[in-house]
Amino acid sequence: MNAIISASELASALAGENPPVLLDVRWQLSVAKAAGEPPFDGRAAYAAGHLPGAVFVDLDRELAGSPGADGRHPLPDLAEFGAAMRRAGVSPARPVVVYDGGQGWAAARAWWLLRWTGHPDVSVLDGGLTAWEGPLATDVPAPAEGDFEPVPAAAGLLDADGAAALARSGVLFDARAGERYRGDVEPIDRVGGHIPGAVSAPTNDNVGPDGRFLPAEELGARFKALGAADGTPVGVYCGSGVSGAHEVLALAVAGIPAALYVGSWSEWSSDPSRPVAVGPDPQ
Repeated sequence: MNAIISASELASALAGENPPVLLDVRWQLSVAKAAGEPPFDGRAAYAAGHLPGAVFVDLDRELAGSPGADGRHPLPDLAEFGAAMRRAGVSPARPVVVYDGGQGWAAARAWWLLRWTGHPDVSVLDGGLTAWEGPLATDVPAPAEGDFEPVPAAAGLLDADGAAALARSGVLFDARAGERYRGDVEPIDRVGGHIPGAVSAPTNDNVGPDGRFLPAEELGARFKALGAADGTPVGVYCGSGVSGAHEVLALAVAGIPAALYVGSWSEWSSDPSRPVAVGPDPQ
């Protein structure tokens, strides 16, 4: 099972005997912008045109819980998540392909949640909707109810204590932009900086100018140069567990398993008792 799928491969799969369920997870990070600029509306973007048969999934409401002490995008209630996936037609017997507008972060969050809760065959459309050259649809499909029941895995998920420990015993990647890792700027959270011991590895460096992932060999070389040697336990965090899922996906493309700290910096930095490192040095 490949973690990503090309647009041409997806077209072939859709014409096959067991076509995948398509999930549209268009979303953008909400940050303070100029007065009067409307926030991004993923549902409106979906209504304007989506892959034929795709069902819209709301990241903020269906792939995350309510913001709070656990972070801006904590884990969703798994019963509610499972119900949302079944409404979208998700079943273990059918592959699932997830896409977003092209950045890949939101699609990766859905991919990670489905994989972590036991779906055997999930992939992300490499390059997102912008890579698709076929027709788009504006109708809202009504898929048959799926039968997916989420069962979380024992591994693959980190909490704050686990992330802190992994930064000492293995490698913990910080998927945010370098300036946020260093603490030069912090546009969203209480304080800037990073978890002591974490290594800066911006997830934007995992893709090319077209938004598609770099070849697996290049990704593997990058991560190994950053400390992900053979057998080293690897974890990832970001601002709120969305772009970090994209880095976990990139690691999967490279053949490197990794856990995700879903609470990420939005949870870590909300507690003044937790240590904060600044500057380019991990410590």
